[in-house]
Amino acid sequence: MVEVNSETDFVAKNEEFKNYVDYLLDVVLNNEVSSVEDVLAVTVDGETVNEHQIALTAKIGEKISFRRFVKKNLNDGEIAGTYLHMGGKIGTIVVLSGASEEVAKDVAMHAAAMAPICVSREEVPADVLERESNVIKEQVMNEGKPQEIAEKMVVGRLNKFYKEVCLLEQAFVKDQDQSIESYVKNNGGKVISMTRFAVGEGIEKKEENFASEVMSQINNN
Repeated sequence: MVEVNSETDFVAKNEEFKNYVDYLLDVVLNNEVSSVEDVLAVTVDGETVNEHQIALTAKIGEKISFRRFVKKNLNDGEIAGTYLHMGGKIGTIVVLSGASEEVAKDVAMHAAAMAPICVSREEVPADVLERESNVIKEQVMNEGKPQEIAEKMVVGRLNKFYKEVCLLEQAFVKDQDQSIESYVKNNGGKVISMTRFAVGEGIEKKEENFASEVMSQINNN
């Protein structure tokens, strides 16, 4: 799975842009690459991927950038489930062991819809956990609860947080009475990994302050 960014939706619907995405997928699949830099350095028909991207940017007249990718190699007994949503603006790949294609596809669809940040609570990034813990502690302190009760409330709210962000603990979107972990286990499987891309997530959009720009130009004149 690859993420390629353009500046507008109009370009993202362009056939040349779509062909470039397919081209990148072929490069990722057919070469030993572990980083974006590795991919950009690959030569295809006498031209590096980076050169191809620069030429496409010049032709289209809008910046095109290959942002990230994930490549999964399956072991014996493993199966991948994939799902694309909103015309490719959200994509997921999950790898399960001991389960069917249907179950893997269900889990991939669920991940696209419910946006888990990791598979299990052990995988929650330390900075995310610390930030959430601090917010919860502050909330509990502001409620003026006794220390013993406050500590239990922190644990309880953290458990709720885990159920919101960890794939295994989320309620299955097709059956809210069971978790994803239970759904997969009941179908003889186990979740190995999950990757979810949402186009543009984490990219800070530059906001132009045109009023300030105009005033600056006037003052300089």
